[in-house]
Amino acid sequence: MQEAANYRAGQVLGKLISFLRKCIIRIVSVGPIPNHIAVIMDGNRRFAKKWNLVGGDGHRFGLLALMSMLKYCCEFGVEYVTIYAFSIDNFKRKPEEIQYLMDLFQEQIEWFLKEESIVDRYGLRVYFLGDLKLLPETVRLAMKRAMEATANNSNVVLSICFAYSSTNEIAHAVGESIQERQRETNHQSQVNYEDENEVFVTVADIEKHMYLVVAPDPDIIIRSSGENRLSNFLLWQSAYSYLYSPSALWPEIGFRHLLWAILNFQRTKSYLDKREKHI
Repeated sequence: MQEAANYRAGQVLGKLISFLRKCIIRIVSVGPIPNHIAVIMDGNRRFAKKWNLVGGDGHRFGLLALMSMLKYCCEFGVEYVTIYAFSIDNFKRKPEEIQYLMDLFQEQIEWFLKEESIVDRYGLRVYFLGDLKLLPETVRLAMKRAMEATANNSNVVLSICFAYSSTNEIAHAVGESIQERQRETNHQSQVNYEDENEVFVTVADIEKHMYLVVAPDPDIIIRSSGENRLSNFLLWQSAYSYLYSPSALWPEIGFRHLLWAILNFQRTKSYLDKREKHI
């Protein structure tokens, strides 16, 4: 009897919290809402240590925080979300931790494909970006299935940076741009019977070959744990991004942190717009 009463009370409280959250979102949405939010999910291992959790449970709590963050972004009307899930430097960790993370990520990707998942509910189109050939084949195949399954979704673009570093992305884009220009130059030389070896690469060429070509530059970059470093994440794209670094570890991140990031973005947006126009 008491359990039933507690359950009903929990349902009522949950509905009240959801109603209040929607009211806050409606008020805040009077101002400009960021088009693209990028996230560095820092602090999963420290969270596990803080609460004496075993194994990779800190990462599991981090995934729950990510699901909540995606839901809140969708409710705010954010159209692009990019997350830093696994860097190339993370391959330097212990083999057993890497294997655990690969298994966990594959499990999460499979969950994305299920009906009534957050991807299905909010119409997320999923991209996996990075040097994916570094990953196990089973993980790559799961990523391919997720991208194909969500190809027709158009409400929100979710880019998951996996086996990623910004310097690797830039080097990849420059290399692809040079190869493209060389092909064009060789073709032009054959047509004009000229021997022209110079290859010119522009900023536009490089940007066309970036992994994150699927999204505009981020308006906000959120990094948890109070760290004020980008850690090789979106270095090319973050020139005019608002950086927000709450002290909370990633599994502790909640609605209030996203709300505060958006409010501060709104406060500084006019300044950032003016500065971008004059540079």
